[in-house]
Amino acid sequence: MDKGVGTGRTVRVGDRDIFFTEAGTGPAVVLLHGGGAGASGLSNYSRNIDNLAKRFRVIVPDMPGYGRSSKWVDRADPFGDLAQAIGGLLDELGIAAAHLIGNSYGGAAALRLAMDRPEKVNRLILMGPGGVGTTRSLPTAGLQELLNYYAGGGPSREKITRFVREYLVYDGGAVPDELIETRYKASLDPEVVANPPLRRPSGPLALRTLWRMDFTRDSRLGQVTHQTLVVWGAEDKVNRPAGAAMLAAAMPNCDVYLAAKTGHWVQWERAELFNELAVAFLEAAP
Repeated sequence: MDKGVGTGRTVRVGDRDIFFTEAGTGPAVVLLHGGGAGASGLSNYSRNIDNLAKRFRVIVPDMPGYGRSSKWVDRADPFGDLAQAIGGLLDELGIAAAHLIGNSYGGAAALRLAMDRPEKVNRLILMGPGGVGTTRSLPTAGLQELLNYYAGGGPSREKITRFVREYLVYDGGAVPDELIETRYKASLDPEVVANPPLRRPSGPLALRTLWRMDFTRDSRLGQVTHQTLVVWGAEDKVNRPAGAAMLAAAMPNCDVYLAAKTGHWVQWERAELFNELAVAFLEAAP
């Protein structure tokens, strides 16, 4: 496979196809994107890949349910299913262990992989990860917006514009129209519309699923000893910034950076800051 952003391939992981791109050489770093409508690996990390690829082998998958990967996720245990897929991708690529960088939905997948298969993970960087105290209070307005995207009248340009500009970032005016249009078009994939990857648990086992999706209810959280950097936007309207303190209190090797005047998309809004933090953290001595 040719190296460089925009080139990629698909590998079979279990009974799913996972598409990924990669760039650079060195220690493996996997970038896991969030779960908003129309998300993909490249669109979420467009301002980070080139910088990180100067020092690392950067692997950027489309998570199951998104982009060019297979469009289904286990509804009974979505975070566990995502972790299984990412661990399987590392196995298929012959990577014994990798650093994981995860935003929101991807942060939850990274943290769950560190719980389920700790040997596959070197260091963790989590940006506003999902599943941190989510069952202990009502969903945020941003999370409600995200979960309702495919409900009601279905996907629309108005809905995705509102989510990105009002909830995903602190300064909505900084988001170019082209980015929103790209995400909107991706969100119209017929397979995704028929079976959205991120939606409210329902049915008789909904409560059990919700509890599985809240790491603060999992006794294994305190056993995640990996060096971890939590980066959270102080103005995050999707996942509450209070989650950073919860993780720091529970995880023995967890540092926290709270970014002022920043929303849910730290790696995009504060790309220069994030890139510097990520490189310094991943290259720091043990």
